[in-house]
Amino acid sequence: MTDPASGRHTLPSPGNFIRAVIEEDLRTGKYADRRWSGEPGTAERHRDALPDPAAIRTRFPPEPNGYLHIGHAKSICLNFGLARDYGGRCHLRFDDTNPEKEEQEYVDSIVDAVRWLGFEWRDEQEDNLYYASDYFDQFYRMAEWLVEAGHAYVDSQTAEQMREMRGTLTEPGRDSPFRDRSPQENLRLLREMRDGRHAEGTQVLRAKIDMRSANMNLRDPALYRIRFATHHRTGDRWCIYPMYDYAHPIEDAIENVTHSICTLEFEDHRPLYDWLLERLAEGGFFTRPLPQQIEFARLNLTYTITSKRKLQQLVELGLVDGWDDPRMPTLVGLRRRGYTPEAIQLFAERTGVSKANSWIDMGALEQALRDDLEGKASRAIAVLDPLKLVVTNWPADRTEPCEAPVHPQRPELGRRRFPFARELWIEREDFAEQPPKGFFRLFPGNRVRLRYGYVVECTGFEKDADGRVVEVRAEVLEDSKSGTPGADAYKVKGNLHWVAAQAAVDAEVRLYDRLFDQPHPDAGGRDYREALNDASRRVVRAKLEPSLAGTPPEARYQFERHGYFVADRFDTKPGTPVFNRVVTLKDSWGGGR
Repeated sequence: MTDPASGRHTLPSPGNFIRAVIEEDLRTGKYADRRWSGEPGTAERHRDALPDPAAIRTRFPPEPNGYLHIGHAKSICLNFGLARDYGGRCHLRFDDTNPEKEEQEYVDSIVDAVRWLGFEWRDEQEDNLYYASDYFDQFYRMAEWLVEAGHAYVDSQTAEQMREMRGTLTEPGRDSPFRDRSPQENLRLLREMRDGRHAEGTQVLRAKIDMRSANMNLRDPALYRIRFATHHRTGDRWCIYPMYDYAHPIEDAIENVTHSICTLEFEDHRPLYDWLLERLAEGGFFTRPLPQQIEFARLNLTYTITSKRKLQQLVELGLVDGWDDPRMPTLVGLRRRGYTPEAIQLFAERTGVSKANSWIDMGALEQALRDDLEGKASRAIAVLDPLKLVVTNWPADRTEPCEAPVHPQRPELGRRRFPFARELWIEREDFAEQPPKGFFRLFPGNRVRLRYGYVVECTGFEKDADGRVVEVRAEVLEDSKSGTPGADAYKVKGNLHWVAAQAAVDAEVRLYDRLFDQPHPDAGGRDYREALNDASRRVVRAKLEPSLAGTPPEARYQFERHGYFVADRFDTKPGTPVFNRVVTLKDSWGGGR
């Protein structure tokens, strides 16, 4: 971050190895001479421009082939956070080089998700929203140069033949019989590929590096393949598309990215990243210093899966109610569940940045949410399994106002009010006909305090024909009201929450829990569907205190005793709230069941 007094960069907290690299680059002025024309381009475009106003440039480069999940949130927070802390810019770039899987729906959802998390790529000076497809012409121009310079060739082998010739981790690869084609012939074939004169799978443009390299990624990797597919932005203009390992470094260089932060699976790809940019710098496309790729360990979260393919299966098989099902690890799902952007940012900060892969327990994410909501969620009373309690010595036409703080640690939020009446709703589990040892709630002859109200003594109950208790009767001790001098005269162990029947708000409440009941649902190739938690969703008809009647969508509350809840952002309507349980008050999983 920048000290406003001195203009010098100081190390933000907490530190990590990526921040250390950036801090050293800033100290030495590694990228200080970069120029920026105001939009992406090659060296020629930036040559006469002003110095880049961004101290660093990072990027978040999702492929628009699915919805973002919690793992992506870690990368979003890291890349945008670094740019924010060091006076830089973070670009949102769509790596849309695979037309068969990408859709505008996913583009829109990603834009919404990044903004919901609290990050922005646009300000008064710059709008850094980009698409790889913006650079298709430049990709192709560079491909022709690589061919002409002898760094790439068109291979006419089949995919099976190329796999066979590639070798293994212990055996070197073998040169393609087409590797020594002349640059002129390769250029002709590449242009024929571009013009649609070859079928899919018959020709591939490959880099000419080293088929005997110990790094499999350097064994003449593919740069372009033929795909007769309509692109969601460029339509049918192109029938050849760049491979990710070709497009990714070029995109970074075109956008003046300084620190290209990837997850560890791309570590072995870094030599190819560097090789390609060095060749293109030799060709005058880019100036040094070039972008540098830095890898960190991806987020592995227990009790979930983040494979896009498997998440799509969950949706398509009807095992969840869409991409935004509150049990899904997608950001749209987490948002609908009731997660806050601040909680996800807190979780990302707490898990830190490492070079070693590890598993983070789901409980850490849930605890970050509790810690965020504890100080901001208003309190309310909800009875989730209602059982009627009749106060027999209370007149049917009498109500008595009771009140409670909106938040016990935030008196400035005021107080909420609700009536005490003859007929009340209590939780079914708060009454026992034959109480077990240590049961301090309501049973015949026992006294309890109705929270914020009165002390009552149970005098009886009524059952239906099936033997189910349908009504509990009690008598009120009138001088026991909470907040009055007489309240202290009564010492009881039970303290129950309740709602007056005549003022209660009827609501649908969805009790969500973890989607899987195993820490590693797909470990060892296991079918993850076998680990689905049958109790991950339960719907009840609840009775709520009257202050919740006008609850707007996405309003969050702590339902006293039950946990944190959110008004569903889509299904809540005026006067008819629908609540989702966000998280319980305490971790009931304890690292596993």
